[in-house]
Amino acid sequence: MKFNQLIRFTPIYQSRVWGGRRMETLLGATLPDATTPFGEAWTVCDRPEAPSVTADGVSLHELWTQHREEVFGKALLSSSSPTYPLLMKILDACDDLSIQVHPPASMAEALKGEPKTEMWFIAHADPGAKIYAGLKPGVTRADFETALANGTVADVVHVIEARTGECLFIPSGRVHAIGAGLLIYEIQQNSDTTYRVFDWNRVGLDGKPRALHVQESLQSIDFSDFEPGVQKLEADGTLVKCEYFDVKLRSGDGEAGAVGESLTLAVVSGEISVGGMVLMAGDFALVPAAMDAAGRVVKAADETSQWLEIRVPV
Repeated sequence: MKFNQLIRFTPIYQSRVWGGRRMETLLGATLPDATTPFGEAWTVCDRPEAPSVTADGVSLHELWTQHREEVFGKALLSSSSPTYPLLMKILDACDDLSIQVHPPASMAEALKGEPKTEMWFIAHADPGAKIYAGLKPGVTRADFETALANGTVADVVHVIEARTGECLFIPSGRVHAIGAGLLIYEIQQNSDTTYRVFDWNRVGLDGKPRALHVQESLQSIDFSDFEPGVQKLEADGTLVKCEYFDVKLRSGDGEAGAVGESLTLAVVSGEISVGGMVLMAGDFALVPAAMDAAGRVVKAADETSQWLEIRVPV
């Protein structure tokens, strides 16, 4: 396999009760069939249940374990993670997702789960779309448990009016839900542990209520987390920089990182050319550390073209 060109993986589409078809209509994706509501596309994933694989049949796991220096750079050779540490997705929410929480690192092992911190970039928001994140001021655990008993959990969770182009950080322990009418790019730790605490009394695609994880959720929720806001875009383009990922929003011509470093590009609008390869909205591509400077030249199609630069911190 050549490491002087962009590496792209075949998206893994996941059907969801709250999903839709907007990855097809808004991003031009070729979905696996003509009717299923697809809620997620796992675009960069190193998990055994959904491994990302190139068109040539090379898995992300193989790249991480057998070609780490060429693909991910010398700085990540010392990483102790047995798998590539990030998971990247596109989410199409045509209905409200469950109100949920991911376990913090301090609780994950005891709860037999994996910690998960994530961020959402809103690629499209219908008018009036909402995000639920954190608690309303003063809400206590007792208040939350009362709301659970009364079926009024949505009344104690902080609501944010969602707007295209905004970003929200979701550290583990933050109660949250994506509302209907949103197309979101999600960057997260490589984890698939989610505790649903309230699911709007819905049934799943099989006609049965989806499982809830009330006790695990109550142990995981940060009850001091009130009214979080959206991320402020920093002067250097940074949206989120934490111990798990570093994500910047880019536009205009430039370069995709420096020779010797690896990053992933995720086009959120418009079109760009990277080393002569065209990427359109919805495309993710891994820039190998071994790629030379000429291959990293980025040309934006126009002023509407924007993309995320995603790095594993070193």
